Amino acid sequence: MTVTIYDVAREAGVSMATVSRVVNNNPNVKPQTRKKVYEAIERLGYRPNAVARGLASKKTTTVGVVIPDIANALFAEVARGIEDIANMYHYNIILCNSDKRKDKEIRVINTLLEKQVDGLLFMGGAVTDDHVQAFQTSNVPIVLCATTDEKGVIPSVDIDHEAAAFDAVNRLIADGHRSIAMISGTLQDPANGYARFQGYKRALEQAGIAYREDYVRVGNYRYESGIDATTYFLGLSDCPTAIFAATDEMAIGAIHCIQDSGLSVPNDVSVISVDNSRISSMVRPLLTTVAQPMYDIGAVSMRLLTKLMKKETVETAKVTLPHELIVRRSVAGPKGK
Repeated sequence: MTVTIYDVAREAGVSMATVSRVVNNNPNVKPQTRKKVYEAIERLGYRPNAVARGLASKKTTTVGVVIPDIANALFAEVARGIEDIANMYHYNIILCNSDKRKDKEIRVINTLLEKQVDGLLFMGGAVTDDHVQAFQTSNVPIVLCATTDEKGVIPSVDIDHEAAAFDAVNRLIADGHRSIAMISGTLQDPANGYARFQGYKRALEQAGIAYREDYVRVGNYRYESGIDATTYFLGLSDCPTAIFAATDEMAIGAIHCIQDSGLSVPNDVSVISVDNSRISSMVRPLLTTVAQPMYDIGAVSMRLLTKLMKKETVETAKVTLPHELIVRRSVAGPKGK
Protein backbone atom coordinates (compact mmCIF):
# COMPACT_ATOMS: atom_id res chain seq x y z
CA MET A 1 0.00 0.00 0.00
CA THR A 2 1.10 3.57 -0.64
CA VAL A 3 2.66 5.22 2.39
CA THR A 4 1.02 8.58 3.14
CA ILE A 5 2.03 11.66 5.08
CA TYR A 6 -0.45 10.52 7.75
CA ASP A 7 1.50 7.26 8.19
CA VAL A 8 4.76 9.17 8.62
CA ALA A 9 3.19 11.55 11.15
CA ARG A 10 1.84 8.64 13.22
CA GLU A 11 5.18 6.76 13.05
CA ALA A 12 7.15 9.85 14.14
CA GLY A 13 4.58 10.95 16.73
CA VAL A 14 4.14 14.40 15.22
CA SER A 15 1.45 16.27 13.30
CA MET A 16 1.04 16.06 9.53
CA ALA A 17 1.85 19.78 9.38
CA THR A 18 5.23 19.08 10.98
CA VAL A 19 5.98 16.34 8.43
CA SER A 20 5.02 18.75 5.64
CA ARG A 21 7.38 21.39 7.03
CA VAL A 22 10.25 18.87 7.17
CA VAL A 23 9.61 17.61 3.63
CA ASN A 24 9.50 21.18 2.32
CA ASN A 25 12.71 22.16 4.16
CA ASN A 26 10.98 24.68 6.38
CA PRO A 27 13.57 25.92 8.91
CA ASN A 28 11.00 26.24 11.69
CA VAL A 29 11.40 22.66 12.93
CA LYS A 30 13.50 21.57 15.89
CA PRO A 31 16.54 19.44 14.92
CA GLN A 32 15.46 16.48 17.07
CA THR A 33 11.95 16.59 15.57
CA ARG A 34 13.38 16.80 12.04
CA LYS A 35 15.57 13.76 12.81
CA LYS A 36 12.55 11.76 14.03
CA VAL A 37 10.59 12.58 10.89
CA TYR A 38 13.47 11.63 8.57
CA GLU A 39 13.92 8.32 10.42
CA ALA A 40 10.21 7.57 10.03
CA ILE A 41 10.36 8.46 6.33
CA GLU A 42 13.31 6.08 5.86
CA ARG A 43 11.67 3.22 7.79
CA LEU A 44 8.40 3.50 5.88
CA GLY A 45 9.91 4.28 2.49
CA TYR A 46 7.76 7.40 2.13
CA ARG A 47 8.06 9.49 -1.04
CA PRO A 48 6.41 12.91 -1.09
CA ASN A 49 3.79 13.45 -3.78
CA ALA A 50 5.34 16.06 -6.06
CA VAL A 51 2.04 16.76 -7.79
CA ALA A 52 0.27 17.47 -4.50
CA ARG A 53 3.14 19.65 -3.32
CA GLY A 54 3.00 21.56 -6.60
CA LEU A 55 -0.73 22.16 -6.26
CA ALA A 56 -0.24 23.50 -2.75
CA SER A 57 2.70 25.76 -3.54
CA LYS A 58 1.75 26.53 -7.17
CA LYS A 59 5.34 25.53 -8.00
CA THR A 60 6.46 22.17 -9.36
CA THR A 61 10.24 22.91 -9.37
CA THR A 62 10.16 21.37 -12.84
CA VAL A 63 11.42 22.85 -16.10
CA GLY A 64 10.38 21.63 -19.55
CA VAL A 65 13.07 21.38 -22.22
CA VAL A 66 12.24 20.96 -25.91
CA ILE A 67 15.23 19.55 -27.80
CA PRO A 68 15.34 19.02 -31.60
CA ASP A 69 17.35 15.78 -31.70
CA ILE A 70 18.53 13.95 -28.60
CA ALA A 71 20.84 11.80 -30.78
CA ASN A 72 22.78 14.90 -31.89
CA ALA A 73 25.92 15.30 -29.76
CA LEU A 74 25.66 19.09 -29.87
CA PHE A 75 22.18 19.16 -28.34
CA ALA A 76 23.22 16.54 -25.80
CA GLU A 77 25.98 18.94 -24.69
CA VAL A 78 23.44 21.77 -24.37
CA ALA A 79 21.20 19.48 -22.30
CA ARG A 80 24.12 18.69 -19.99
CA GLY A 81 24.68 22.40 -19.37
CA ILE A 82 20.98 22.85 -18.65
CA GLU A 83 20.85 19.95 -16.23
CA ASP A 84 23.95 20.94 -14.28
CA ILE A 85 22.54 24.40 -13.54
CA ALA A 86 19.05 22.99 -12.92
CA ASN A 87 20.50 20.66 -10.27
CA MET A 88 22.36 23.55 -8.69
CA TYR A 89 19.07 25.44 -8.26
CA HIS A 90 17.08 22.30 -7.31
CA TYR A 91 14.97 22.07 -10.45
CA ASN A 92 14.00 18.86 -12.20
CA ILE A 93 14.04 18.54 -16.00
CA ILE A 94 11.46 17.05 -18.35
CA LEU A 95 13.26 16.55 -21.68
CA CYS A 96 11.19 16.17 -24.85
CA ASN A 97 12.51 15.36 -28.33
CA SER A 98 10.76 17.25 -31.15
CA ASP A 99 12.61 15.96 -34.26
CA LYS A 100 12.67 19.63 -35.38
CA ARG A 101 9.10 19.21 -36.67
CA LYS A 102 6.88 22.21 -36.14
CA ASP A 103 3.72 20.21 -35.40
CA LYS A 104 5.53 18.12 -32.81
CA GLU A 105 7.21 21.19 -31.29
CA ILE A 106 3.84 22.87 -30.74
CA ARG A 107 2.35 19.68 -29.31
CA VAL A 108 5.27 19.18 -26.91
CA ILE A 109 5.18 22.82 -25.78
CA ASN A 110 1.47 22.52 -24.95
CA THR A 111 1.99 19.19 -23.17
CA LEU A 112 4.74 20.61 -20.97
CA LEU A 113 2.68 23.68 -20.11
CA GLU A 114 -0.27 21.43 -19.21
CA LYS A 115 2.04 19.64 -16.77
CA GLN A 116 2.43 22.96 -14.93
CA VAL A 117 6.18 23.33 -15.44
CA ASP A 118 7.62 26.43 -13.78
CA GLY A 119 9.50 27.43 -16.93
CA LEU A 120 10.30 26.29 -20.45
CA LEU A 121 13.52 26.11 -22.49
CA PHE A 122 12.98 25.79 -26.23
CA MET A 123 15.56 24.57 -28.74
CA GLY A 124 14.34 24.31 -32.31
CA GLY A 125 14.32 25.89 -35.72
CA ALA A 126 12.27 28.88 -36.78
CA VAL A 127 10.15 30.44 -34.04
CA THR A 128 6.91 31.03 -35.93
CA ASP A 129 3.72 32.86 -34.98
CA ASP A 130 2.28 29.47 -33.97
CA HIS A 131 5.15 28.96 -31.52
CA VAL A 132 4.68 32.45 -30.08
CA GLN A 133 0.96 31.84 -29.70
CA ALA A 134 1.67 28.61 -27.79
CA PHE A 135 4.15 30.43 -25.54
CA GLN A 136 1.63 33.19 -24.84
CA THR A 137 -0.96 30.74 -23.53
CA SER A 138 1.20 30.32 -20.43
CA ASN A 139 2.19 32.67 -17.65
CA VAL A 140 5.52 30.91 -17.00
CA PRO A 141 8.84 32.23 -18.33
CA ILE A 142 10.16 30.98 -21.69
CA VAL A 143 13.80 31.10 -22.82
CA LEU A 144 14.98 30.25 -26.33
CA CYS A 145 18.14 28.16 -26.23
CA ALA A 146 20.54 28.06 -29.23
CA THR A 147 17.95 29.92 -31.29
CA THR A 148 16.20 33.29 -31.39
CA ASP A 149 12.88 34.69 -32.54
CA GLU A 150 12.77 37.03 -35.51
CA LYS A 151 11.53 40.01 -33.49
CA GLY A 152 13.92 39.47 -30.58
CA VAL A 153 11.08 39.67 -28.05
CA ILE A 154 11.49 36.30 -26.31
CA PRO A 155 14.51 35.93 -23.98
CA SER A 156 17.27 33.93 -25.69
CA VAL A 157 20.84 32.64 -25.47
CA ASP A 158 22.81 31.94 -28.66
CA ILE A 159 25.87 32.87 -30.70
CA ASP A 160 25.99 35.23 -33.68
CA HIS A 161 25.58 32.61 -36.43
CA GLU A 162 26.05 35.09 -39.25
CA ALA A 163 29.39 36.25 -37.79
CA ALA A 164 30.50 32.64 -37.18
CA ALA A 165 29.92 31.76 -40.85
CA PHE A 166 31.59 34.99 -41.97
CA ASP A 167 34.71 34.12 -39.95
CA ALA A 168 34.82 30.57 -41.36
CA VAL A 169 34.59 31.71 -44.99
CA ASN A 170 37.08 34.52 -44.35
CA ARG A 171 39.57 31.88 -43.22
CA LEU A 172 39.26 30.19 -46.62
CA ILE A 173 39.61 33.53 -48.41
CA ALA A 174 42.70 34.38 -46.35
CA ASP A 175 44.25 31.10 -47.51
CA GLY A 176 43.76 32.15 -51.14
CA HIS A 177 40.49 30.42 -52.07
CA ARG A 178 38.18 32.15 -54.56
CA SER A 179 36.01 29.18 -55.56
CA ILE A 180 34.12 28.52 -52.33
CA ALA A 181 30.96 26.43 -52.18
CA MET A 182 28.51 26.14 -49.30
CA ILE A 183 26.43 23.28 -47.94
CA SER A 184 23.71 25.25 -46.18
CA GLY A 185 20.99 24.29 -43.77
CA THR A 186 17.41 25.05 -44.67
CA LEU A 187 16.95 28.78 -45.16
CA GLN A 188 13.77 28.62 -43.06
CA ASP A 189 16.02 27.95 -40.05
CA PRO A 190 17.00 31.44 -38.85
CA ALA A 191 20.25 30.36 -37.17
CA ASN A 192 21.94 27.28 -38.63
CA GLY A 193 20.41 27.96 -42.05
CA TYR A 194 19.65 31.52 -43.06
CA ALA A 195 22.09 33.37 -40.78
CA ARG A 196 25.03 31.17 -41.79
CA PHE A 197 24.10 31.52 -45.44
CA GLN A 198 24.09 35.30 -45.02
CA GLY A 199 27.51 35.16 -43.38
CA TYR A 200 28.83 33.16 -46.35
CA LYS A 201 27.46 35.70 -48.84
CA ARG A 202 28.78 38.67 -46.86
CA ALA A 203 32.30 37.22 -46.76
CA LEU A 204 32.27 36.67 -50.53
CA GLU A 205 30.93 40.16 -51.19
CA GLN A 206 33.49 41.81 -48.93
CA ALA A 207 36.30 39.97 -50.77
CA GLY A 208 34.92 40.89 -54.19
CA ILE A 209 34.05 37.28 -55.06
CA ALA A 210 30.94 36.82 -57.19
CA TYR A 211 28.15 34.76 -55.62
CA ARG A 212 27.22 31.66 -57.62
CA GLU A 213 23.94 29.84 -57.10
CA ASP A 214 25.43 26.58 -58.37
CA TYR A 215 27.97 26.76 -55.53
CA VAL A 216 25.22 26.48 -52.88
CA ARG A 217 23.31 23.34 -51.96
CA VAL A 218 20.79 23.06 -49.14
CA GLY A 219 21.26 20.08 -46.83
CA ASN A 220 19.35 18.79 -43.81
CA TYR A 221 22.30 18.95 -41.35
CA ARG A 222 22.93 15.22 -41.71
CA TYR A 223 26.03 13.35 -42.89
CA GLU A 224 24.26 12.00 -46.00
CA SER A 225 23.29 15.46 -47.23
CA GLY A 226 26.94 16.47 -46.99
CA ILE A 227 27.80 13.58 -49.30
CA ASP A 228 25.00 14.45 -51.74
CA ALA A 229 25.97 18.11 -51.97
CA THR A 230 29.67 17.35 -52.43
CA THR A 231 28.91 14.79 -55.12
CA TYR A 232 27.14 17.59 -56.98
CA PHE A 233 30.05 20.05 -56.49
CA LEU A 234 32.65 17.55 -57.70
CA GLY A 235 30.58 16.98 -60.84
CA LEU A 236 30.81 20.63 -61.89
CA SER A 237 33.20 21.50 -64.72
CA ASP A 238 34.87 24.04 -62.43
CA CYS A 239 34.45 22.39 -59.05
CA PRO A 240 35.20 24.51 -55.98
CA THR A 241 38.57 24.45 -54.23
CA ALA A 242 36.90 24.82 -50.82
CA ILE A 243 33.60 23.91 -49.16
CA PHE A 244 32.00 25.64 -46.20
CA ALA A 245 29.46 23.38 -44.48
CA ALA A 246 26.89 24.83 -42.08
CA THR A 247 27.42 21.93 -39.64
CA ASP A 248 30.20 19.50 -38.72
CA GLU A 249 28.15 16.46 -39.67
CA MET A 250 27.60 17.71 -43.23
CA ALA A 251 31.29 18.71 -43.39
CA ILE A 252 32.37 15.16 -42.52
CA GLY A 253 30.06 13.86 -45.24
CA ALA A 254 31.87 16.24 -47.60
CA ILE A 255 35.31 15.04 -46.48
CA HIS A 256 34.43 11.38 -46.99
CA CYS A 257 32.88 12.08 -50.39
CA ILE A 258 36.04 13.91 -51.53
CA GLN A 259 38.23 11.07 -50.28
CA ASP A 260 36.03 8.39 -51.87
CA SER A 261 36.42 10.26 -55.17
CA GLY A 262 40.19 9.75 -55.00
CA LEU A 263 40.89 13.35 -53.99
CA SER A 264 42.62 14.74 -50.93
CA VAL A 265 41.46 17.02 -48.12
CA PRO A 266 42.88 19.66 -47.94
CA ASN A 267 45.31 19.32 -50.89
CA ASP A 268 42.56 19.16 -53.53
CA VAL A 269 39.56 20.58 -51.66
CA SER A 270 39.52 22.33 -48.28
CA VAL A 271 36.59 21.85 -45.89
CA ILE A 272 35.51 24.07 -42.99
CA SER A 273 32.35 24.21 -40.88
CA VAL A 274 30.62 25.55 -37.77
CA ASP A 275 29.90 23.68 -34.51
CA ASN A 276 33.07 22.01 -33.12
CA SER A 277 31.18 18.93 -32.03
CA ARG A 278 33.19 15.95 -30.74
CA ILE A 279 33.20 14.29 -34.17
CA SER A 280 35.19 17.20 -35.62
CA SER A 281 38.28 15.88 -33.84
CA MET A 282 37.55 12.23 -34.75
CA VAL A 283 37.62 12.58 -38.55
CA ARG A 284 40.87 12.58 -40.54
CA PRO A 285 42.07 15.12 -41.39
CA LEU A 286 40.95 16.89 -38.24
CA LEU A 287 38.20 19.35 -39.12
CA THR A 288 38.75 23.11 -38.95
CA THR A 289 35.55 24.56 -37.52
CA VAL A 290 34.03 27.47 -35.63
CA ALA A 291 33.25 26.43 -32.07
CA GLN A 292 29.89 27.09 -30.47
CA PRO A 293 30.07 26.98 -26.64
CA MET A 294 27.20 24.48 -26.48
CA TYR A 295 27.55 23.58 -22.80
CA ASP A 296 27.68 27.28 -21.91
CA ILE A 297 24.62 28.00 -24.06
CA GLY A 298 22.68 25.41 -22.05
CA ALA A 299 24.04 26.57 -18.69
CA VAL A 300 23.46 30.29 -19.35
CA SER A 301 19.95 29.58 -20.70
CA MET A 302 19.02 27.69 -17.55
CA ARG A 303 20.49 30.38 -15.31
CA LEU A 304 18.55 33.05 -17.19
CA LEU A 305 15.39 31.00 -16.78
CA THR A 306 15.96 30.61 -13.01
CA LYS A 307 16.25 34.39 -12.73
CA LEU A 308 13.01 34.87 -14.61
CA MET A 309 11.21 32.21 -12.56
CA LYS A 310 12.42 33.78 -9.31
CA LYS A 311 11.66 37.29 -10.62
CA GLU A 312 15.27 38.37 -10.13
CA THR A 313 16.78 41.33 -11.94
CA VAL A 314 17.89 40.47 -15.49
CA GLU A 315 20.39 42.83 -17.13
CA THR A 316 19.67 41.61 -20.65
CA ALA A 317 17.16 39.06 -21.91
CA LYS A 318 19.05 38.49 -25.18
CA VAL A 319 22.46 36.93 -24.54
CA THR A 320 24.99 36.42 -27.35
CA LEU A 321 27.94 34.21 -26.42
CA PRO A 322 31.30 34.34 -28.25
CA HIS A 323 32.39 31.82 -30.88
CA GLU A 324 35.95 30.76 -31.74
CA LEU A 325 37.69 29.51 -34.88
CA ILE A 326 39.42 26.18 -34.17
CA VAL A 327 42.16 25.68 -36.77
CA ARG A 328 42.97 22.06 -37.53
CA ARG A 329 44.06 20.25 -40.73
CA SER A 330 41.17 20.27 -43.21
CA VAL A 331 42.06 23.68 -44.70
CA ALA A 332 45.02 24.68 -46.88
CA GLY A 333 45.64 27.06 -49.77
CA PRO A 334 44.29 26.06 -53.20
CA LYS A 335 46.37 23.59 -55.20
CA GLY A 336 49.12 25.20 -57.24
CA LYS A 337 49.28 28.35 -55.06
